[in-house]
Amino acid sequence: MKSLKMSKDLLAGLIFIGFGLAFGYASLDYQIGTAFRMGPGYFPLVLSCIIILLGIVILLQPLVGGSDEPPSEGVPWRGLILIIAALVFFGFTVRGLGLMPSLFITSFMSASASRQTGFIGALLIAAFLTAVSLLVFVWGLGLPLRIFGPWLAF
Repeated sequence: MKSLKMSKDLLAGLIFIGFGLAFGYASLDYQIGTAFRMGPGYFPLVLSCIIILLGIVILLQPLVGGSDEPPSEGVPWRGLILIIAALVFFGFTVRGLGLMPSLFITSFMSASASRQTGFIGALLIAAFLTAVSLLVFVWGLGLPLRIFGPWLAF
């Protein structure tokens, strides 16, 4: 039997199991019901069980199939910082700038987090995601979202 060393699979499995247990415990505050008469806690409980099972599969994967994990290259600081900055930027600017500019800049920052995506690629990804989001949320679903906010004088 292979030893279970500290690996990405072990850490990911434990994280999944932890989140599954936390959400499962939180869902017990709601009425569960049955499969035919589901209460508000039924879906979160079932979903948490699925997340726990997925965590167990990920946790045991190195034991069963061996770990094909390449040596770690360290923490990808550029990607980590850009993704977090993009989320914070969107949260602070979506009401002031509006959906379109905030979403475009957020998508561009997120796409730029990958070393494999160049400047033109990030622009294309941002334009595509912004267009699809506007089509789906503003025009398709009719959500009352401002395309341009009060910070922009249009």
